[in-house]
Amino acid sequence: MTTIDDIRENFSLLDDWDDRYRYVIELGRTLEPMPESEHTLENKVQGCTSQVWLSRKDEQDATGEPVLRYLGDSDAHIVRGLVAILLTLYSGKPAKEILATDALAVFDEFGFREHLTPQRSNGLRAMVDRIKADATRAVEAAV
Repeated sequence: MTTIDDIRENFSLLDDWDDRYRYVIELGRTLEPMPESEHTLENKVQGCTSQVWLSRKDEQDATGEPVLRYLGDSDAHIVRGLVAILLTLYSGKPAKEILATDALAVFDEFGFREHLTPQRSNGLRAMVDRIKADATRAVEAAV
């Protein structure tokens, strides 16, 4: 399983943005397949130009804290790779950790702000907002 540190290290080895995009596309190919039945309106992320779906399965850790596990998919190769990076950051993590993790800062660290179209940046923000809202609801429900 790839970690965000693995992705960070691999990104640092790639100087050319064409190579970085190819790597992002490869990451998208590693996503766990999302069953077609999960491609629903409820799972569709609003605000993305490409079609993006995130389905969530709630779990609890040993202390009873909510843990959010995601499947994700997109009809666009690069966006599917962005989903893979997001799920590396967030899926399988406790809701409180999700709320404390700034995915946009990580994407900025990788240099995406300068290399994504405004539409893709808005879609990325919509995905992060969706996951953060899920985490907020999970924390509130656990209280």
